Order: sequence, then structure tokens, then C-alpha cells
Amino acid sequence: MRVLVTGATGRLGRVALPRLRDEGHTVRAVSRRARSDAGVEWVAADLATGEGLAAAVDGVEAVLHLASSPDRRTHQIDVLGTRRLVLAAGHAGVGHLVYVSIVGVDRVPLGYYRHKLAAEQVVAAGPVPWSVLRATQFPEFLDELLRSASRLGPVVGDRAVLAQPVDPGEVAGRLTAMLAAGPTGRIEEFGGPEVLRYDEAVRAWRAARGSRRPLLPVRIPGRLGRELRAGGLTTTATPTGTRTWADHLADTYGGTGRR
Repeated sequence: MRVLVTGATGRLGRVALPRLRDEGHTVRAVSRRARSDAGVEWVAADLATGEGLAAAVDGVEAVLHLASSPDRRTHQIDVLGTRRLVLAAGHAGVGHLVYVSIVGVDRVPLGYYRHKLAAEQVVAAGPVPWSVLRATQFPEFLDELLRSASRLGPVVGDRAVLAQPVDPGEVAGRLTAMLAAGPTGRIEEFGGPEVLRYDEAVRAWRAARGSRRPLLPVRIPGRLGRELRAGGLTTTATPTGTRTWADHLADTYGGTGRR
């Protein structure tokens, strides 16, 4: 198929593009500025304004919608931008739109998650046959979170929060399979191979980095904390990925002894 990929320069997009090419698809990738790549057709388009979207979806058979903006203009890009994309794709006669969301958007009370849930609803209500994949957190995100939580010395956090890191390459593989299978009109979930408590993740992270920083337990209050401790970011769906948190740590810190 000819597949349009939004969010092609992001963490998931960077691994999805070569996976799609390897599966024999012709890939058209969206960025806000023009790029060049021998293996990918890059087009300039902006979800925030709609500029370039009509040309981007013209002639494609499927759209893999990975673009997201968790830090700023989230409603403008994730919700309104998704609506612009869906309408443009419908007008162009696109046969399948696959949207990537997050496990827990319907349970965990975070502002960003509310926007992702709203974007799911836009996709489901739109004119293009669709599928949605909710994935758990990437290990790189957990790694960055622990770096941030330890910037003052101890690793701060709620020891009982549960996470289920999933490798982005394995998510890309699942997305490629969904594209090949065609639209389902359903929401699927995909997680990593193990559910970890925060304190377990911290111990492994410290060992991989050769760090002695202590864990400073801080309980997250209210409904947010209750949902995170109850597994709001995890899923029992199968199949799961196979790469573990330990695999990520070995790839990132193996033998470095970095603190």
C-alpha cells in the first residue's frame, strides 16, 4: 500500500518508517518542513492549521496517525488536528486510518490523556474506516522520568505505581500488522511483557547505571494516584511485546557504570 505517516520524525515514527518499507509499503511521511530521503516521500503539512493536508493524503490508501503534542497546543494538534486529518482523508477516499493512543486514556485523569481520548472519538466518528491501537509507555519515557525524578539526588516517586514498558519497535510491528489486516472499527491494546512497580523499575535502573541514589517514596494523592497504583497504565491484552525493561537498560547503560 501507499501509506501516509504523521508524526514520522517522532520516537515511534522513526522506527515505523523502515518497518513499513521492509514490509513492501510505499511510504509518504509528514513533517512541518520539507525533507529529503531516498527511501521515503516527504511532504510538508501542518496539523495545527491544516495546511498541506489535502495534498498529503491525496493518492494514499492508508494513514498511520502517530503525531501528537503532549507539551503544548495539545488540543489544537491532537484533537482539532486529528479532525482536520480525518476529514481530508475522507474527502480523498482513504480506506483505512490507524491511530496510536495510550493505554489508560479512559481511566487515568491526566489532561493529555483526555485529549488523546477525544482524538480517538474523532477518529471513530469520522468518515474513514479505522483502527486504534493503545500502547503502554515506552521504556525511553520511563528512563527520562527517572532521570527527571532524580535530578535533586534521590529518586522521588510513588513506589507502588505500576508500569508496563513496551518497545517502540514492537509497537511499530503491531501497527504494520494492523495496516495489513484492514480496518476493524475497534480499539486494541498492546503492552510490554512485564508489569513493574515503580520501586522495582528504580532498582534495576540504579543497578544498570551503577548508581547508589536512594528511593525517596512520595505517594501520589487523589484519584490520579489510585488509578496509577491500580494499574491504570497497564493492560492484560495479548499478545504482548517481548523486550523487557532489563533489555532496554542493557542496551542503554550496559557496562557504562554511569550515574
